[in-house]
Amino acid sequence: MSAYQKEQLETLRQVRERLSGLKPLLLETVGPSLSDYLAFRRETDRFLETHFSDLCNQSCYQSQLSACCSKEGIITFFADVVINAIHSPENRLDQIDTLLQTSNESGKCIYLGSAGCLWEIKPIVCQMFLCDRAEKEVFSKNPSAQTTWEKLKQRKEDFTWPDKPVLFDHIETVFLNEGLTSSLMYLHNSPGLLNVKKKAGLR
Repeated sequence: MSAYQKEQLETLRQVRERLSGLKPLLLETVGPSLSDYLAFRRETDRFLETHFSDLCNQSCYQSQLSACCSKEGIITFFADVVINAIHSPENRLDQIDTLLQTSNESGKCIYLGSAGCLWEIKPIVCQMFLCDRAEKEVFSKNPSAQTTWEKLKQRKEDFTWPDKPVLFDHIETVFLNEGLTSSLMYLHNSPGLLNVKKKAGLR
């Protein structure tokens, strides 16, 4: 098991262990913001399906040359793990748990299965990744799509960028207040993001 897999597995197990007890408090604390985030994710899904699904499937997934899934060490935020755990069936989380204990010889993201990503709600970094080639091919033909994409990227920061109170920070705080810590709590651990919060007067 790689260091990355160990880190991912430890966080997943901590979240699963504590989630049932914390879920009422979590949803009470972040419910409206979480609903807005899920609506944003559905809108982003529709945009990507409309403009990039055929291109990315043919150019990357079928050829197994995907730029977006070619590294094991994708960035996952603690909130990514929590949100996915809330919305995933237990057998899917069991499958992820098992995979994280298995040596990854694929040279690709460990979460990438034969039918695509094993996450019900994949990490936000993955959701918002478009390679340069795909962007150029689609946006050169459809400038309005590029405008929409830029707006979606800006909206992402309303949930993740802590220059104001944001969902990802709130989720970390709920678990921290209950005594759970994780190296994936970047909004409380990353010097860069802590500096953003400090400048915004949030520390």
